[in-house]
Amino acid sequence: MLRSRADDALRDPVFWTDLIQLIKAVVAAVVSWVLADRVLGLPQAFLAPWSALLIVHTTVYRTFSHGAKQVAGAVVGVVIAWLVGNFIGSNAVGLTLVLFTGLVVGQVGWLRDEATTAATTGLFVLTTGYSTHDWLLVDRLLDTAVGIVVGLAVNLLLWPPLRDYTAARAIDGVDDGVGDLLCRMAADLRAGCGDEVVKEWVDRTRELDEDIEHSWAMVRQAREGSWYNPRRAAAGVRSSEIYESILRDNEQAVAEARSMARTLGISIERVVEWDQEFRDRWLALLLEAGEAIGAPDSARVTQVRAELTRLAEDLSSADLPGHHWPEYGALITNLRNVVASMDRVAEQNPVVLPRYRRRRQRRSRVRDQLVRARPPGPWTGRRRRRR
Repeated sequence: MLRSRADDALRDPVFWTDLIQLIKAVVAAVVSWVLADRVLGLPQAFLAPWSALLIVHTTVYRTFSHGAKQVAGAVVGVVIAWLVGNFIGSNAVGLTLVLFTGLVVGQVGWLRDEATTAATTGLFVLTTGYSTHDWLLVDRLLDTAVGIVVGLAVNLLLWPPLRDYTAARAIDGVDDGVGDLLCRMAADLRAGCGDEVVKEWVDRTRELDEDIEHSWAMVRQAREGSWYNPRRAAAGVRSSEIYESILRDNEQAVAEARSMARTLGISIERVVEWDQEFRDRWLALLLEAGEAIGAPDSARVTQVRAELTRLAEDLSSADLPGHHWPEYGALITNLRNVVASMDRVAEQNPVVLPRYRRRRQRRSRVRDQLVRARPPGPWTGRRRRRR
């Protein structure tokens, strides 16, 4: 189990993106400290790695926007600590004044939400020593500047994060969730279910709504990651609207699935006996739709949509009780709307598929060709286990 999870993580492009970003933060901090302490010989070299960690963000844009604010807060903390240390000293009163001033300044104007950064930096500087020498302030600011420059260089030039893989993975998970829900509903209805199962269906649609909200956040982060990003792929992320289109279709599919679940709940509550032909055909199409969406297979999804139209036409010419039609019509319409939305998603699925996965598929095809080209031998294929 652990080995399987480790293998999945090693093949996951999102894992590698996060790992690279973590390594970049460590590299920026260490390099800035070496420059400040070993090369420049600055007295408080810890400010350099502190600033580097603040500036290395998940996207290049945040490095310039949020990171700039955080570093500005750190600079304010340095200045406040220097002033308080010179005029009051490193004591309880000075510490109180540094923390209070840093928290207040961090709540004002452009530095809003950076109160903790300003106060924490001031605390570090004051408690690690101060001096009345004016050049010490310059040294502290130079420490901070070293961290800023190194952090910017590392995050901008060393594989700048794009986050398109993360957005693609989140969106791909929604498709799978919708398909699994439809398959589960078909299995539960065939086995016989009650109100509690219907409630679980509805709760699952709410979870899918949360997944969609998370996917929207990942798409916004990917779009943000393309700003100021020098990588060639960033231009495609900035101009593409395919992710937004897919998520809107997913929202429609989840809403229709919730409506369908509630219609089924009313039918179960009232103990409505379905026509056997409708039951068999509609449940078969519900299961087929779930499997096709989970695959995803656009051709199968399209076929389900055609079969739903044919089911409606066949039932319209059948002699069925009138009180069944509102329920049958609602269920056919809901499932058809789900299929119509997910059909567009299935057609666009190669766009959602990360480039990393496509490269892995190409490598897999090359590996298969090499295996087929091997001469036959006793060790061709998987080795037998020893008894």
